[in-house]
Amino acid sequence: MALIQYLTQIEFDYGAVQQLPAQCQRVGITRPLIVTDAGVRAAGVLQPVIDALQGLPHAVFDGTPPNPTEAAVRAATEIYQRERCDGLIAVGGGSAIDCAKGVAIAATHPGPLKTYATIEGGSPKITEAAAPLIAVPTTAGTGSEVARGAIVIVDDGRKLGFHSWSLMPRAAICDPALTLGLPPMLTAATGMDAIAHCMEVFMAPAFNPVADGIALEGLRRGWAHIERATKDGSDREARLNMMAASMHGALGFQKGLGAVHSLSHSLGGANPRLHHGTLNAVFLPAVIRFNAGAESIQKEDRLARMAQAMGLPAGSDVADAVHDMTARLGLSTGLAAMGVTEDLWAGVIEHAQLDHCHKTNPRIASADDYRQMLAESM
Repeated sequence: MALIQYLTQIEFDYGAVQQLPAQCQRVGITRPLIVTDAGVRAAGVLQPVIDALQGLPHAVFDGTPPNPTEAAVRAATEIYQRERCDGLIAVGGGSAIDCAKGVAIAATHPGPLKTYATIEGGSPKITEAAAPLIAVPTTAGTGSEVARGAIVIVDDGRKLGFHSWSLMPRAAICDPALTLGLPPMLTAATGMDAIAHCMEVFMAPAFNPVADGIALEGLRRGWAHIERATKDGSDREARLNMMAASMHGALGFQKGLGAVHSLSHSLGGANPRLHHGTLNAVFLPAVIRFNAGAESIQKEDRLARMAQAMGLPAGSDVADAVHDMTARLGLSTGLAAMGVTEDLWAGVIEHAQLDHCHKTNPRIASADDYRQMLAESM
């Protein structure tokens, strides 16, 4: 039986950040810890959020790394407890939001973070005691502001997923104005992350027609506007549509992702300096070609339906179109250019097969399948 559940309250428009005090009041947060990163603060994006709080007492943790770690979660949790905070406001991209979700667990649950990881059977251990969270995204990519999951590198080096409805942000404040200053390459990389989410959700074999519709519409918006947003960061229409595409992709997460994310989670854990969105863009063509042979893909003509949403001519190769878009955006199109070497492959393959996204791919990949996808992506 399919579980179709959408719970997040979303404020979406230019100026939505002004709703932050009302959302704090609704949720019952009186002394929040703001979880962000140094880049968001340096870019001046944090200040409008603080201004919107209208003097509400708060503390700030700005030490979120590009890929959130258990060490960062621990450091933020210490501030949360020392300052007697009663809730969280995540301000940033997926890293800050996922870090805040880690704090929501760590501040209210005992033991190391891996205890609560999905592949460790930890999801049922995350209870309603989790600290309440409001998410304010400043990039258009991960969609973590409307998702029940988080990805954190735990102390043993694994990049693990954490999933619970108790981690769902109580409110998502999606204000495209906060993305207007995002640099071109970060716009491109996070945008391809959103597109990858929409494509993998749509390719996942689970029955969820609601998620399928959401994913296709997100793909349409993202594909049509990513180049505009990258070339002209002040394009308000493009920024709004990219933030919508990001939201769409994550609203469909409950249907599942696939081999793109199994690989990018694993390789991102091995080398945290690699950008998750760029990795997704690089892996997408090989995974699309691998998935083309899946019965569920062929039965519902899913590649042709994605091509239609992307506005491609009939008969176009979707994998080639993704590769070409990645190149036009100026992102790396191969792992070798990102410094990835074959000596990493064995560990990446091992962890990819253990990743929570592995079993929701339309074709279950063997070790040899993953090896071939890595080779094609070099």
